[in-house]
Amino acid sequence: MDYQSLKSEVEQKTAQTLDVLRDEYAGLRTGRASVHLLDGVRVQTYGSDMPLNQLATVSTPDNQTLSVTVWDIGNVGAVEKAIRDSGLGLNPMSAGGVIRLNMPPLTEERRRELTKVAGKYAEEAKISMRNIRQDAMGKIKRAVTDKEISEDDQRKYESDLQKVFDARGGEVDTIAKQKEADIMSV
Repeated sequence: MDYQSLKSEVEQKTAQTLDVLRDEYAGLRTGRASVHLLDGVRVQTYGSDMPLNQLATVSTPDNQTLSVTVWDIGNVGAVEKAIRDSGLGLNPMSAGGVIRLNMPPLTEERRRELTKVAGKYAEEAKISMRNIRQDAMGKIKRAVTDKEISEDDQRKYESDLQKVFDARGGEVDTIAKQKEADIMSV
């Protein structure tokens, strides 16, 4: 068993888990407008389901407004419909090829709901980390069973990997606390 390749695989998978968490948080609405808010919106056009960012440019002229500039004016209606049906609670207003989205201020109740969603995303990231940890520890145990490494090496490797998981778990907590603070700030 090659421990270094196992450790690098663990570090890569846990980093990917953190990236997924950051992407999910980018699409979670806070009190400010964010271009990433519309990342998950898919538009029915040209006979297929396309991501919004392949049909338009999204920008933030100010803290409370999103501006969506549709490249093909024929798609404005489809983009408006996709935004309306996205479940983000936004009401698009179009003027030519530009769609404006005013971000209504979040109510206290909605902020609490969003913190619960943010907590759920963090918990999913932790579950993913636990699964990665369980898989890695299983590989180490199999190596001991197959007499590839000694029990001393097993304890050393498990201890070393645990430090990686503790650090990544701390990063998940930090990211989650930051997002919760963003959501709850008025």
